[in-house]
Amino acid sequence: MSNSPQYAPYSPQTIQVHTIPVQSLSLYNIHSVRITWVNLANTIGIRVVPLDSFQRLLASSRPGITIAQCVFGFVINRNASGFGPVGEYLFVVDLASIRLCSYAPGHVSIMGWFQDKVPAPGRVLGTGVPLCPRSTLNRIVDTAKSYNAAFLVGFETEFILLKSTNPIEAVNPHGWNSTRALPSGTKETEVIEEIARGIIDSGIELMMYHSEAAPGQYEIVTGPLPPLEAADALVHTRETITNVATKHGFRATFAPKLHVDYPGSAAHTHISVHPIDSKRPSELQTLSQSPAGTSGNLITPLESVFLAGVLRHLRASCAFTLPLRASYARMHDGIWSGGTWVGWGRDNREVPIRLCVPAASIDPKPATNVPSKNHFEIRCMDGTSSPYLVLASFIGSGLLGIQSQLPLVEQDCGTPAALMTEAERETAGITRRMPMSWEEARAALAADEGMKGILGDLVDGFLSVGEVSHLTTRPIVLYLFCCIMIMSAVLIYCCFQTLDELLHSPTNEAERVQLLVEYY
Repeated sequence: MSNSPQYAPYSPQTIQVHTIPVQSLSLYNIHSVRITWVNLANTIGIRVVPLDSFQRLLASSRPGITIAQCVFGFVINRNASGFGPVGEYLFVVDLASIRLCSYAPGHVSIMGWFQDKVPAPGRVLGTGVPLCPRSTLNRIVDTAKSYNAAFLVGFETEFILLKSTNPIEAVNPHGWNSTRALPSGTKETEVIEEIARGIIDSGIELMMYHSEAAPGQYEIVTGPLPPLEAADALVHTRETITNVATKHGFRATFAPKLHVDYPGSAAHTHISVHPIDSKRPSELQTLSQSPAGTSGNLITPLESVFLAGVLRHLRASCAFTLPLRASYARMHDGIWSGGTWVGWGRDNREVPIRLCVPAASIDPKPATNVPSKNHFEIRCMDGTSSPYLVLASFIGSGLLGIQSQLPLVEQDCGTPAALMTEAERETAGITRRMPMSWEEARAALAADEGMKGILGDLVDGFLSVGEVSHLTTRPIVLYLFCCIMIMSAVLIYCCFQTLDELLHSPTNEAERVQLLVEYY
């Protein structure tokens, strides 16, 4: 009998989330707990609590810490409209989210829920407040269950490892999948391997890592999890990357674009949609198997209506997925970043949503009526975005498609959309451009009533955070926060003038790149 482990296909029923039971903390010699949250500007916040004090918190009926309500919109010494000095939330810890911090021996991290500290009109005490991104994502996922839909999510995390920021210098000049980017005995290989071990030790499935196409650029691929747990795991993965790099004197940056002549850094999001009960009767069964004229019955009816919803609201989602002005420097046609047309295609990296299909079986008698093994790779996302906001927008818009049985207008795009004629795009249902700027994406979100309906008050809060004004009344960008960390686990961010002014004020390109690295 073989002692090798048995691996079941990925599905919501077989996936296991590997976190640490609170009762086992002493077994890991834990002395500190990092209570962690992510605000509307994707700033990671922590409060470090000694284990004894944490154990005391657990004796409460609602174990947590109080945090000022301006937490979602406060940036250094400025706050967005609607985020003032009055009021507190109770941040209730989620005991199912504890993970080891490999980069800080003796520490674990734990996520939680922002709840009303005292009863608030129209809200049930003990539930997440409307502005809590994590609670919003959880609510949407729970709603989808009533429509017999569940999801798995995995991420690709791209970053550039720098050994100097003045001048800008990557750890090596090597590119995509090159063995020379991971030479034995070098400091960069030691860093990447320590990151890999740290991710595994924290209970996150590491599927692979490799070099990417820009100098010093690497990619970490983590396995599928339910949406909330996947978002938590991505936050933990980013923290592991930045802290391990800092420990070794390097700087890891998720900045969307550092070099004009090389690819930028993305955070491709992989989502699969599954019926919870395949035997449960569903009105979706009345839909055609290939409603958009796709050949070979590529997608199931459930995948079709989900995809239709995501595409319908994709322009609005870009406000969350590409939250910086700099994000749009990466989104162009012809550079494999997803292109500039709203569409999808099988194994097509020049559309924003790539359908990933499984390899064909060589079994002479392949099984029939097996669950779909498809998933969608959404390419219009970078590492400056909040995974909670991103997944809430993607799954929320897909849920709108499921609820309305939205027909899929866009056909499978078998060629880069930018290379098609206008008539060809019209025939394929590819008629809308992706937002080409930060302002255009935010305008699309503000005008999308469906998205605002499913995300609730969070949309107005998110838009308000982006509209904070400088003391001189000039716009500033809340999203100029530092994805390049020096200080342990808190993502540093900065208020400044507009990004265009910031990056064009220097007189040469080298100075512009220097500023980009300093603020990302």
